[in-house]
Amino acid sequence: MITTLSICLSLSILFLVLSLYFNVKFSLIILKTQESIEESLDILDEKYQSMSKILDKPIFFDSIEVRQVINDIKGSRDAVLYVANSLGSIDEKAVEEIKISEESL
Repeated sequence: MITTLSICLSLSILFLVLSLYFNVKFSLIILKTQESIEESLDILDEKYQSMSKILDKPIFFDSIEVRQVINDIKGSRDAVLYVANSLGSIDEKAVEEIKISEESL
């Protein structure tokens, strides 16, 4: 009886240690990912502001190629804004879920 309990206790402790190891490992991965996303959002914000300043300037050269490049820059600016909003909304949803789970406790 005692040997069975000691084996169960040993296995429980082993699983606890393994669980703690993987929890710490995955939490560090999540934190690194969050930091890289925040850095990416800062870069995207800077690039969006830079593109907006360029697009606010009037063009003096009336060429099809220049207008096409301007349209490509506008499309790129919109894509940057879309990606930044998508990543930002993920963060906002996570915060809302945390608030809801804290309120239910």
